[in-house]
Amino acid sequence: MPPKPIIPPKEPVYLEGPKSRSFELGFAWKVFTQFVKAFRTLHFVGPCITVFGSARFKEDNEYYKQAVEFGKRIAASGFTTMTGGGPGIMEAANRGAFESGGRSVGCNIQLPFEQVGNKYVDTSITFEHFFVRKTLLIKYSYAFIILPGGFGTMDEFFETLTLVQTKTLTAFPLVLFGKVYYKELWEAMQDMAARGTISKEDMDLVMYTDSIDEAMDHILKYIQTNYKVVPRRRRWWLLEKG
Repeated sequence: MPPKPIIPPKEPVYLEGPKSRSFELGFAWKVFTQFVKAFRTLHFVGPCITVFGSARFKEDNEYYKQAVEFGKRIAASGFTTMTGGGPGIMEAANRGAFESGGRSVGCNIQLPFEQVGNKYVDTSITFEHFFVRKTLLIKYSYAFIILPGGFGTMDEFFETLTLVQTKTLTAFPLVLFGKVYYKELWEAMQDMAARGTISKEDMDLVMYTDSIDEAMDHILKYIQTNYKVVPRRRRWWLLEKG
């Protein structure tokens, strides 16, 4: 039996213009509690490497198989694999880590279609709002791997890239994986640099590759050169889960 979608019915009314003050206060409180729940659940899961990609690829797809290999490599490097917790590329990366004995985390989202939780996670949390989920997918990671995907993957890629570009986020490695799939996107980014809407140096923020070895070497060399990952002391001020 396939897993049930994690979809309690909801109305996305919070973006439909001003509401009553009581509604706005209640919404702000709901978002706050989602963040606190996430901090409690994820505080000790890292350090992570986040893998983004399509929810629609099946097991026989080449990108699914490559995502499984990424999960294995991340586990072998001692990092936690973090994904959006759903099917497709997310499932594959979690699966590679999980089946290799590594730590595997999923940050899922409530949707009216497509998104179901995968079974290859040690730690899972479900969010109601995309902006909360994206914050947590970025917060605990030292690198980001973007495999082929659709609108959601592009949203995650460009938001992460913008945070690095603006120095809002430390310049952790970003890997855009899949030269055939992302050929036109990469050319569009090069055109932005040529036209001056981004700096030419901004292109250096992303590694564009088809090689898992090259991607992981780039990530691990950068982390080892620039950062010493120190485990957090377990102080349970938010009653975090161990």
